[in-house]
Amino acid sequence: MKTLRSLWMAVALSAATVTGAYAQTEASADPALDLTVYNADAGSFHVNSVLVTGEQDAVLIDAQFSRAHAHRVVAEILDSGKNLTTVYVSHGDPDYYFGLEVIKAAFPQVEIYASQPTIDWINNTVEKKVAFWGPKMGTNAPDRPIIPQLLPKQGLSLEGKALEVKGLDSDYPGRSYVWIPAIKAVVGGVNVYSDLHLWVADAQSKADRQGWMTVLEGIEALQPKQVIPGHANAGAPRGLAAVNFTKDYLQRFETELDRSADSSVLIESMQGLYPDAGLGIALQIGAKVTKGEMKW
Repeated sequence: MKTLRSLWMAVALSAATVTGAYAQTEASADPALDLTVYNADAGSFHVNSVLVTGEQDAVLIDAQFSRAHAHRVVAEILDSGKNLTTVYVSHGDPDYYFGLEVIKAAFPQVEIYASQPTIDWINNTVEKKVAFWGPKMGTNAPDRPIIPQLLPKQGLSLEGKALEVKGLDSDYPGRSYVWIPAIKAVVGGVNVYSDLHLWVADAQSKADRQGWMTVLEGIEALQPKQVIPGHANAGAPRGLAAVNFTKDYLQRFETELDRSADSSVLIESMQGLYPDAGLGIALQIGAKVTKGEMKW
């Protein structure tokens, strides 16, 4: 089995040589609003950025991990011909905000927002994240990470259509997501995965994982026509299929966690259940953390 150090190095190498990323525009019920999803490769943890475009303006949700991927998102924005007014950062891990520096340089007038829990998370972790990732990413790392401003009380909108940040007043404000009622679309952020191992290290207790499940049930209750996962393998299913994948994974992980004597058994079990899932580093770390063999 690969060591964690070698796995991190593999991820870092991928981050330095970004390939395999792609963007895809999703058809929407409202002809005045479209979603373009930029899907990064393994080097950036398969994270998605979502460009919401109207007739003239655009809002970007999440800003990528590496400078290279952020530049590719900039190209998508330029190709759209729209005026980027706002960037919303949905979560405080570096794959959601390290690319802000590139976005801001390309669009100096853009406003960058996040929720208070996200801003707090970034402020509490940014120095150690830069210290850890900087040497591994090289020139792909940010020089001066940008900290978003606080999301305005009136929330987000695009050409009069609301982009609602759901969950900030719930028991799980760190697991908020964006709901766009005009097109019945959810941008799921850190909550929704597709064809990848989940990052369970950030949900270390059973209560944390049950809270995650509650958030997914809330997404289902909206009866969305579109769901964009925060992390997805290239070509992986979107929509409620991605929500179901995430729920199924959490349930199976809980079962196998109780059955497994140690992380190696848990890893083997989950690999057997999801042989084609990407993001193996998430399983490696998540198994060790939840079995009490590693601190995170």
